[in-house]
Amino acid sequence: MEQIDVRILDREYRLAVSPDQRERLLEAVSMVDGRMRALRDSGRVAGIDRIAVMAALQLANELLGAPAAGAGTTTTGDIIRRIRSIKEEIDAEIERQERLF
Repeated sequence: MEQIDVRILDREYRLAVSPDQRERLLEAVSMVDGRMRALRDSGRVAGIDRIAVMAALQLANELLGAPAAGAGTTTTGDIIRRIRSIKEEIDAEIERQERLF
C-alpha cells in the first residue's frame, strides 16, 4: 500500500491505496470533488456535511441495487450507462433537496 494526498473541496486527505487501484481512486476523488464543488457553488445546499451525506446515501443505495459481481457479463457500455443513470438520479435528488431551502 502507498499513501497519497488528495484534495476534496479544499480539504486535504491522506489515503492508503494499492498501486493497482491508484488511478481508479484518483478518478473517484475527482468525481466527488467536482460534485461537491458544484453543490457548494450553487449556493442552495447548506453545509458540507449535508452535501457529503446526501451524495453518500445516493451512491450507497445505487451500489446496493447493483447486480453482484460475477452474476453475469457486464460490458463497459453497461457500466457507462449505469454511471449516467446514477448521475441523473443524484441530480434529480439534489434538485428536490434544493427546493427545500
